[in-house]
Amino acid sequence: MRNAGELDGSSFVLREDCPQRRIHYILNGKWTSMVLFALSLGSMRTGQIERALPSISKKMLTQTIRDVENSGLVERQVFNVVPPRVEYSLTRLGSTFVEPLRGLYDWAARTPAAMDELDRNLRAAG
Repeated sequence: MRNAGELDGSSFVLREDCPQRRIHYILNGKWTSMVLFALSLGSMRTGQIERALPSISKKMLTQTIRDVENSGLVERQVFNVVPPRVEYSLTRLGSTFVEPLRGLYDWAARTPAAMDELDRNLRAAG
């Protein structure tokens, strides 16, 4: 007997509670995967994340960080210094979660022609 959402080719159903669909709830935000990927490179302050993702607005970055922090993928460390300093880093859960994302990002970097084709298809569709 297969669990909800397991892939067997004949009875594939993405119910509300299946793991595959739950992942999409977590990755729902436009910037979520990119913020997680940036933090997979090491702990960062807000300004460092902004520089890594130059087109993200401060408001969207704040919301995205809050969302991934609330989900337990990212932790916030406040340093008791003047001026105040805050760093964000992946939790253990976040580190395991980002592994398949890194694979997808690596694929995109290795296959620019495929990425160009995807872009063309999206532009043509409209």
